[in-house]
Amino acid sequence: MQKILVARPIFPDVVERLKQYFEVDWNDGPALDSDELARRLADKDGAITVGDPIGAATLAQAPRLRVVANMAVGYNNFDMPAFNAAGVLATNTPDVLNEATADFGWALMMACSRRIAESEHWLRAGEWRAWRYDGFLGGDVYGATLGIIGMGRIGQALARRASGFAMRVVYHNRSRVAPEIEAALGAEYLSKEDLLRQADHVVLVLPYSAQSHHTIGAQELALMKPTATLTNIARGGIVDDAALFEALRDKRIAAAGLDVFEGEPNVHPGLLTVPNVVLTPHIASATESTRRAMANLAADNLIAALGVGPRAGQPPNPINPEVLGKARS
Repeated sequence: MQKILVARPIFPDVVERLKQYFEVDWNDGPALDSDELARRLADKDGAITVGDPIGAATLAQAPRLRVVANMAVGYNNFDMPAFNAAGVLATNTPDVLNEATADFGWALMMACSRRIAESEHWLRAGEWRAWRYDGFLGGDVYGATLGIIGMGRIGQALARRASGFAMRVVYHNRSRVAPEIEAALGAEYLSKEDLLRQADHVVLVLPYSAQSHHTIGAQELALMKPTATLTNIARGGIVDDAALFEALRDKRIAAAGLDVFEGEPNVHPGLLTVPNVVLTPHIASATESTRRAMANLAADNLIAALGVGPRAGQPPNPINPEVLGKARS
């Protein structure tokens, strides 16, 4: 029987499903450090990961490893040149989390604009004495301008939601989407700089890479309106969290909503001190149906890539399909 590692806690019934095909080593506890991950991968044919970093050194210590299935859309935790050089397949779980993530991004944006978390903390602290005409005045969402940076599947889902709020939608992407998609979404392509100058609410939904590192830094924050909000549901590192803290502290932008952070689960300490930020622990896809769909899709990828099950040899979501069917180097 082929051996696999499930490197993080996932739904037990998905693990039981995997046991129909494989000998399963399941880490149902805290995340493995790099040494322990490499040790447990050493005799494995495949693995399911949830953001665990895997590079050339780890792959070199796992000569039998043929596939690593990431239970996420993003795969910046994989050193893809190393995967390609070693002939190891990588897979991910796109599409199944689009709507849940877009819902959550919308919720964060609304919470920022209407100061929901800030006012709740104030109420819980016993500060509410009387109604005031100027109490926690926020910004409008209805009729405002939404700026989306990253017009992929989730960005498009956000743009669809904006139509119900009569928003103007502007976007920036590495390349323009097809004209028919722009027309269907009512979306206008802008340079990043023009988007930042014009948007009332900026939402980040782009993949992390060396090129997208600090897409939003001090220079970009300086372009935004002082009444604007920034929401990041993409990846930590896309925003310079230190620069964002300073902009929030100095009220150079109105508010921010962050589900992801540089170096998470660590959070820049300054962000914990300012009231005009909503912080959540990387839960944008956290509905039960969505997380189950992600776990099952990761299992589908692993089962098929290791040549068993109804889709043997045809995993649904290969990232580097060119290595399929080739012997490891």
